[in-house]
Amino acid sequence: MLFCCISCQQETTFNELEKANWFLGRWESNTPDGVFSEEWKTENDSVFAAKSFFIKENDTLFSETIRLVQHENDLFYIVTVPNQNEEKPVAFKLTSSTPDYLVFENPEHDFPKKITYKLVKKDSLYAEISGNGKSQGFPFKRVN
Repeated sequence: MLFCCISCQQETTFNELEKANWFLGRWESNTPDGVFSEEWKTENDSVFAAKSFFIKENDTLFSETIRLVQHENDLFYIVTVPNQNEEKPVAFKLTSSTPDYLVFENPEHDFPKKITYKLVKKDSLYAEISGNGKSQGFPFKRVN
């Protein structure tokens, strides 16, 4: 009986990634300057992956790859931006969450230091990057 209880406890791991299930899909933010989009997919049971682009007319002005990675009991938002940070990924750790709000932080990074996502409604979310007294927000609509 004791062995059974210990086995059950060892198999149970807390999956922080499940908190971000609402990320999955394609999101767009239309601005006068262009369209910012993020498309999130499940890579495996511990990773969500996204491509993010800012496009004006037919020109890609900005792109990045993002991975949400479950490592043990922690969730990391890992960003890689071409031509920035020597192409090295920058990790932000989940520091606060509710079912519709996630906060990732890296106080050592120059900018941003904080990335937040807020699910406003099933088909809309608000993302914000902030740090050093600056912030920039992005209202997104789900497009699929």
